[in-house]
Amino acid sequence: VMENNSEVVFVLQGLNDSLTNRQMYFAFALMSYLFTIFVNLTLIVTVCLERALHEPIYIFLCGLCFNGICGASSFYPKLLHGLLADSNVITYAGCLTQVFVVYCYVFCDFTSLTVMAYDRYLAICKPLQYPMLMPVQRVALLLLLTWCFSLLETIIGITLTARLPLCRRHINRIFCTNWEVVKLSCSDTTGSSIYGLLIIISHTLQTGLILVSYTHLVRASFRLASNRKKFVQTCVPHLATLLIFASSLLFDSIYSRYGGGGTLQVLQNLLSAEFLVVPPLINPIIYGINLHQIRSRIILNFSHKPEIHKQH
Repeated sequence: VMENNSEVVFVLQGLNDSLTNRQMYFAFALMSYLFTIFVNLTLIVTVCLERALHEPIYIFLCGLCFNGICGASSFYPKLLHGLLADSNVITYAGCLTQVFVVYCYVFCDFTSLTVMAYDRYLAICKPLQYPMLMPVQRVALLLLLTWCFSLLETIIGITLTARLPLCRRHINRIFCTNWEVVKLSCSDTTGSSIYGLLIIISHTLQTGLILVSYTHLVRASFRLASNRKKFVQTCVPHLATLLIFASSLLFDSIYSRYGGGGTLQVLQNLLSAEFLVVPPLINPIIYGINLHQIRSRIILNFSHKPEIHKQH
């Protein structure tokens, strides 16, 4: 048993193979990170600057994009530093910090998608009451609750993990996750295991509730042509976002508990980071392309040229 956890330095085994072609991986990771930041900030700035876009769905979308930046930033900087410095180690404090930000991102994404589903349900199924049911104050409250609930879930998980004594220091990943740190303990991990299972069940039920709400949305969208248009523009990208995120996370959960080893270790490590790479990159693109108001405003901003006054 390691007496002082704070002095432990973890070895990220997943980076070992990556260090062989580290220049190529570094260039790819850097471009991916910068592009992720760019597309998310573009959407956030567009919504903030355009007064016509100051509606609940776009404000929630800004929250989702900001969370995407946080998720990507929990993964890429450490990966880029490891590739650039030819290093595959991380301190105990650094590892727990990464776990904290990663899980805040995951829980916040799930809760944000649930809130967005609720917003779409009100907008399509109760259009006349919608302005009363979703005023600015309620939007702000829902955003605050999303972050507070996510922080609470994460703090409980981190607290359970931090109290465990560690016996090993090799993490078979390219980044730290809660379950990978728990597996390094040589004491009873029943508390962490039960909490992890409760979290999985909770968010699976959340996903189920969102999908059930979509049966009402589909029904309502077939009644009126305006509802159909609203459904295609806002609900289809939301559903795509949910499915991409949930499937990425499900793969990671299964891999973390039952995967590991094998000849395709590099591929497995890349796929295990999918939930930190794909959703933050794809979400703003899906919404930017599909939502006419955002798409037209982005095109206008990028194609705007200063007027040149000519004298005739």
